[in-house]
Amino acid sequence: MSLKRLTKIFKTIGFRITLWYLVIFSLSFFALFSILYFYILSSLTQEDHQAISTKLKELEAYYLKGGLDALTGEIQVESQALGRDKYFVRLTDPFSNILYEKWPGNIAGVPISSQSASMVWWRSLLRSVKKEDYIEYFSSALPDGNRLETGKSAAGRQRLLERFRETFGGVIIVMVILGFGGGILIAIRAMMPLRDIIGTVKEINEGRLDSRVAVRETGDELEELSLLFNGMLQRIEEVVNAMRSALDSVAHDLRTPMTRLRNTAENAVYSAENIDTCREALSDCIEESEQITRMLNTLMDISEAETGLMRLNLQRVNIFTLIADVVDLYRYVAEDCNITIHSDIPRDIVLDADPVRLKQVIANLLDNAVKYTPESGRVSVKAGPEAGYVKVIVEDTGIGIAGKELSRIWDRLYRGKNALSRKGLGLGLSLVRAVVHAHNGHIEVFSKEGKGTAFTISLPL
Repeated sequence: MSLKRLTKIFKTIGFRITLWYLVIFSLSFFALFSILYFYILSSLTQEDHQAISTKLKELEAYYLKGGLDALTGEIQVESQALGRDKYFVRLTDPFSNILYEKWPGNIAGVPISSQSASMVWWRSLLRSVKKEDYIEYFSSALPDGNRLETGKSAAGRQRLLERFRETFGGVIIVMVILGFGGGILIAIRAMMPLRDIIGTVKEINEGRLDSRVAVRETGDELEELSLLFNGMLQRIEEVVNAMRSALDSVAHDLRTPMTRLRNTAENAVYSAENIDTCREALSDCIEESEQITRMLNTLMDISEAETGLMRLNLQRVNIFTLIADVVDLYRYVAEDCNITIHSDIPRDIVLDADPVRLKQVIANLLDNAVKYTPESGRVSVKAGPEAGYVKVIVEDTGIGIAGKELSRIWDRLYRGKNALSRKGLGLGLSLVRAVVHAHNGHIEVFSKEGKGTAFTISLPL
């Protein structure tokens, strides 16, 4: 393996996770060993000290009862019964002269320094000559001024602890290997979602915008990251598709007005001697350019609304005032066509909305209603609260929409068979739905050909 590749591995998050896991795992195991070691040491030491203390009290009782003879007699009886001397026993006078001394096994003791007679239950150590063992002993001041010392070897305890340390030395190697292996497994599992994201990004770079990250239902932050990443990809795909759709629509539907504009300009050039013809041509060019501008602006508004990029100037809006303004504007147009507009709007309904955009929605629906309703027809606008929403219904008694066309009325630049004879761009309903969705609302349509159409807008209060 090359040094460059090895350096790259060391820099990966997976390697760092493995290393940190190994360090934490090893330190945790060492801490557990230390706690267990000192617990065993403390327990064994306490047990030995308790045994020494009990033995000292027992021998002191024999001494007080029968003097040195009783003490030595008890020690001999115990030695014969056990077959060995288990305890160290020493009796000294007030001047630290040894009156009696008994050592366990073959341990050779060293003289002890003189001690104050006031010290009772004192723990001290006696090293063997080879210093391979030591005796822990307690001492007690006797009433006659002498001092009785009793202890036992700590060799058994030390051997047990030494075996424990040796066992730990062997186990720690195995635990380090297991810790390293466990760290690798954890790193692989933890990095799977990130590798999925990396793979998805590579696919997107190759042009596959429909690629998504596989969501692992683990309930952790990586799952949340995958969901957010997929949501971002979905948003990006919608924006790109909207741009493509808008460009396709522009490329297709601008061809006709641009052709008319070019033909008008060419006719004006060839008829330059007639000033009236030139003026008429310029007027037609202005009209065509205004229509193109309206189409482009509407397409941009639809794309912004559908992709969530439309900036809404949200305000507290009184729905009665807003709809009344639009109805008043179209009432005069309707009267010219002998069409009645009736409105039934409560005065106290207030919601958060962009008043300009919402007026645009109502105006588009009313414009269509008046446009496709024959003379002596009727258009009604109703509104009211319902289940946390305000519902606005624009209904007419017009020509209606064919059932097979209902699913397509929201498409950009689509015009039904009944609309071909009337002026329009085919973008009004697309804009209406886009703006309603931008307000987190929804719109429904019910229509019967020859009977009329009803649009129902639901906006959150």
